[in-house]
Parts: sequence; structure tokens; C-alpha cells
Amino acid sequence: MKSTVERLSPTRVRINVEVPFDELKPDFDRAYKKIAQQVRVPGFRPGKVPARIIEARLGRGVVLEEVVNGAVPTKYSEAVTNSEDVTPIGRPDIEVTEIADGDKLAFTAEVDVRPEIALPELDSLAVSVDDVEVTDADVDEQLENLRARFGTLTGVERAAGTDDFVLIDLSATVDGETVEEATTTGFSYQVGQGGLIDGLDEAIQGLSAGESKTFTSKLVAGEHADKDAEITVTVTAVKERQLPEADDEFALLASEFDTLEELTADLRDRLGRVRKMEQVTQARDKVLDALVDATEVPLPESVVTAEVDSRVHDAVHGFDHDEDRFAQFLESQGRTREEFDTETRDEAEKSVRTRLVLDALADAEQVSVNDQELTERIVYQAQQYQMPPEEFVQRIQQAGQLGAIYADVRRSKALITAVRAATVTDASGNEVDLSELLGDDDTEPTEVPGEVVEDTTSDEAAGAEDTAAEDTGAAAEEKPAPAGS
Repeated sequence: MKSTVERLSPTRVRINVEVPFDELKPDFDRAYKKIAQQVRVPGFRPGKVPARIIEARLGRGVVLEEVVNGAVPTKYSEAVTNSEDVTPIGRPDIEVTEIADGDKLAFTAEVDVRPEIALPELDSLAVSVDDVEVTDADVDEQLENLRARFGTLTGVERAAGTDDFVLIDLSATVDGETVEEATTTGFSYQVGQGGLIDGLDEAIQGLSAGESKTFTSKLVAGEHADKDAEITVTVTAVKERQLPEADDEFALLASEFDTLEELTADLRDRLGRVRKMEQVTQARDKVLDALVDATEVPLPESVVTAEVDSRVHDAVHGFDHDEDRFAQFLESQGRTREEFDTETRDEAEKSVRTRLVLDALADAEQVSVNDQELTERIVYQAQQYQMPPEEFVQRIQQAGQLGAIYADVRRSKALITAVRAATVTDASGNEVDLSELLGDDDTEPTEVPGEVVEDTTSDEAAGAEDTAAEDTGAAAEEKPAPAGS
């Protein structure tokens, strides 16, 4: 087989391939065997029809078509493998240019490839991050959240106000017709938390148990989505949260510490670790931006187009691919479809540019991924999707996404290499040493998991947030929010 590569642009090549017919004997054997299983010829068992009989019955053209369909993808892969400077990043456009029976098969394949990228010196990158600062107010806030976690709800005989808990009944009508999915009873709600129905907080405030109020609001889901509804809320109970005193007794109740002083010191320490990990994440993101901004990257058009199409599909999918509903949603957000398309294109280009830069960096730094690192990422992502790791692996294998996860881990490790080499200073001008939190030189830090283009939360941060968990007091049993809200 002979193959040559023509560079059509910095991001696209044409591969010209010629295959002598004597190299296609295995492909002819497979073609005859496949066709023999499909045809029925008197006197021959299925699969045992001789090649000459197949050609006599069906014609040589049918055999050649089967040979070409099977051989071209294989020979294309061989040509790519033999071309050391070609790394395809898209689907090839293949055209068979010649089938000279008994002589040769010729075809061309045009495909987008990873462009050559000149990376800046990593030690030339410099970024500034926020100071690690934990104030007394921060510690007080965490302590208050912890007290709220151990708080109790007590019924009161007064009107509801902000932060009170209420039990409410809700009903709604549109044009006089009752909206069943927007009706519920015994729903527990904290006044002022928002996010349920526009205008609900204002309607509840000032109501005592047994009192009702009707107001107009737009429904956001269900059959009557985007329509104005007359909503009636009835308060059946008002409760206020009573917090335990912040003292040594509370420290014993809420933690492993004997005194309030020890508890608050631990909260301060945890917050410090959270701030430090936030600093790592900020440094990572800023180094990534600096690296990409300092690198000229030709963009493969087909890859950008595929990224745009994927993002548009995901956006419209939530509206059952109803373009009119999607347009109405954009209008409610004060945006036009043209603005959405422009923003999506910009985001897609940035995403593709980032991946190309990190792939080039991973190549330059000879970054590899071992089985343990790949397994850790798979387990982490399975947890994000709340799936057993075995089921998650099955799904990504079926979807052909295992390679994408491998590439993502490799890019993450490449980025950490850049963060180690860059100069990172805090807002006060002090150089920040992140080496301890970034892990060893040859491993990916477990404290900064997830895709390199997304913010993630470390185990340390999650632990501190758990300590300061928000309102989990003994509220009345909650019912699900009405579907029409």
C-alpha cells in the first residue's frame, strides 16, 4: 500500500491511498464468505457457495463493492498510523477514485487534524490569585449554620415573617380552570428562600395560620407553562427556628470537641483549607486562560461545528426540540436567537482551542495516564452521576466514551504541569507555593478532580461545607413542590 499526505490547511489534510489488489485477498475472502451466508443457491449449503458461483450469479460488481466497503476503513487507519505527523480529530470524507479490477484500489480521505501548536514557555506564565483569608465573620457564619443544623422548629401564634417556616396549601387557576399540577397541601416552606413561585414570599409575609392570599404569577412548567395564573396560598401553621446557645454544651453536642473555643478553632482551620483549595482552583483556571491566550491555535472547522451542534442540541432538548418554545424562553431571558448562536459559537471555539492546547502540552510533556488514575476518574464521575461505577463503565463503553475520559485525565495532568511551572502570586504580592496541594510530579492531584474547564470542589472543601450544613432542623415533613411552579 502506498499513501501520501497533502496539507490543505493548518488543520486539514488529504490522504491519497493506493492499494494493490494482491493486498486485498483477505478482504475478498471475507466478502465471499459474507455474501455466501446471504445467498441461496440450489445444491449448496448456506455459506458454502463457491466464489465463482457467487460472481456468476450476482456479478463481479457486488463482490467489489463489498471488498471496497470493508477494505477502505482499514486501509485508511493504516495510512493514518503510517503518517507520524497526522493526528485526525474528526471523521474523514472518503472518496473512492479508482477501482482497477485486478490492479489497484485508490481513494482519498480528507480529514481535520490536530494542528501544529507552538506553546509558550511555561515559566513565562504569571497569574494572581486571591489571598487566603478567614475572617471572624466567616467563622461566625459557619457557627451559625452549624447551630441552624441543630435547631428546632416551634409553632408561634403570629404572622409569618422572613426566615420563618410555614405549612401552606397552594392552588392555581388559569382562565378559571383549576391547574391540578400546581395544587398541593401541607407543603413546608421557608419564607424568603425564593425559587418556587414568583410573588409567593411577598404573599405569605404578614399571614397568620388560617389566612389566605391570592396573587398573580406566571407558571414555569406543565401544560400551562408561561401563562399567568391566579394562585391562592393558605398558611396553616407558622413556626420559627430556635437555635441552641453557642457554648461548650453545644460544642459537645455538635462535634468531637469539649469546648466552644476548640470548635471555632476547628471551623477556622477547615475554612482555611477551603480557601486554600479555592486558591488552587483559581490558579488552575487562570493559568489555563493565560496559556490559551498566549498560544495561537488554528481551529478545525468541522470540530468547532460539531461542538456547536452538540451545545445547541443540548439547549433545545430541554424544550422537546420545539424551536418556538426555545425562542420564547430566550426572549424571557432578554436574549435573541442570534445572540444565543453567537455566544454558543464563541464558547465552542474556546472549548476546542482549550482542548487542542492541552493536548499539545500533554504531548510536549510526555504525559501518560495509568490504570489507577483512569479508574479514579471513572469512580469520581460515577459518583457525580449517582451511578454504581460498574454501570457507569458499561454505559461509557457502549457510548465509546472511555477514550474521552482518558483524554480528559491527560489534559488535567498537563494543566497541573503548567500550574507548577507558572508564577502564582496572591493579591498581596506574595508568591504562592501550591506544590503540596498539587501532589507529586508524576500524579494527578486528587484535590482538584473533574474536567479542566470546570470548577470543582475538593474533598476538604466538601468536608468543611458538611460541617456548616444549612438548615436541616426538625422541620415538618415536606411534600414535593407543585409541578406547575
